[in-house]
Amino acid sequence: MAIYHLAVKSVSRSTGRSAVAAAAYRTGACLENERDGLVHDYTRRGGVEDAFIVAPEGAEWAQDRSALWNAAEAAEKRKDAKVAREYELGLPAELDAGQRRDLVRAFAEDIRNRYGVAVDAAIHAPHDYGDDRNHHAHVMTTTRVAEADGLGAKTRQLDVRSTASVEVEAIRERWAGMVNSALEHAQVAERVDHRSYERQGLDIEPTVKMGHASAAIERRASAEQIAAGKEPHAVTPRGQMNEAIMEKRGLGFYIERGQERIREWSHQLRERADLAMQGMSSLVQGAARAMRSGLQTSSEGGFGAVPALDQSPQRDQVPAIELDQSGQRGRDRQREQELDRQRGRDGPDIGFGR
Repeated sequence: MAIYHLAVKSVSRSTGRSAVAAAAYRTGACLENERDGLVHDYTRRGGVEDAFIVAPEGAEWAQDRSALWNAAEAAEKRKDAKVAREYELGLPAELDAGQRRDLVRAFAEDIRNRYGVAVDAAIHAPHDYGDDRNHHAHVMTTTRVAEADGLGAKTRQLDVRSTASVEVEAIRERWAGMVNSALEHAQVAERVDHRSYERQGLDIEPTVKMGHASAAIERRASAEQIAAGKEPHAVTPRGQMNEAIMEKRGLGFYIERGQERIREWSHQLRERADLAMQGMSSLVQGAARAMRSGLQTSSEGGFGAVPALDQSPQRDQVPAIELDQSGQRGRDRQREQELDRQRGRDGPDIGFGR
C-alpha cells in the first residue's frame, strides 16, 4: 500500500550540525568541512542506491558536492544559521528502482525551478531493521539561490513563518501529485493524499511522531525481544501510544468489516424478497389467465352452457315469494278439510281400536 510521507527539516548550526557532514552521510561520501577541518567519511555505509545533484543553469560548479556544501557553510556567518534544508520523501514500494529515481529527480528539478537552489538527492534502500518496503530519499537543498559565481540571496519565503507554511503545503501537494502520476504511469491502482485524515474527512486517529531517539530505543528493544524469543512490543511512551492506536485501528477494521457484511446480507435478503414477490405475481397472473381461458371455453359450448346469473333487482323477486307463500296456506287448508271429512266417516278417533 502506497503511503504518503514528506517531512521538511533544517540543518542548523544551533544543533551542532553542518551541511558538509549531513551531505556526506546522506550520499555515502567522504567530505572535508573546510570551516572546521573535520573529515566526514561515510563511504562504507550501505543502503545508498543513488545520489545526484541538480543545479540551476549556469551554476555548473555546484555539481561538485564538496564545493557546493562548503560554499553553503562559508555563506553563513551566524552561529545559529540554517546552512541547508532537507526534504525527506517516502517512495512507493510499488515502483521499481528506475521509476523511484525518476520520481526523485522530478521532485529535485521542481524545487530547483521554484526556488533557484542547488539540490543534492540521495535515494536509500529500506533499513535492515525496519519495514522492507521503506524506500525513501533525502533531498538536501541550499538555503540560498545558486548562481554562476556562487550562492546568492536567501530563499526567505521558506524562512519567514507567514509564507513558509503556505510554501510547504504547496510542496506537499505537488509531491502527492507526482507520486500519483508515477503510480498511474506504472499502472498501480494505489493513490496517496497529502492531507491529514481529518481534512480528508476520515475518522482515523493518526499516530504520533516517534523521533530519532525513541525510534532507536524501539529498534534496540525489538531486537532484544526477538533474540529472547519474545513477541516484540513497544517500550517508549510514544511507541506504546502508537501501538495502542494501531490496535484500535485493527478493532475498527473488524467492526467495519462486520457492518459491511450486515449490509451485504440485507441487500441479499431484499433481492430474495423481490424475487419471491415476482414469483407470487407470476403465479397469480397465471391463475387469472387460466380462469379467463376456462370461462371462455365454457361459453363456447365446450362444457355445456353456463347459466347466466340473475342480475334483476331484488325487489322484483318479492311479489313472487309472497304469492308462493299464499298458495301454500291454501293447500294447507285443503288438507285439513280433507282430514276432517275422513274423521267424519270413520267416527271420532278416541284411541281404541274397534
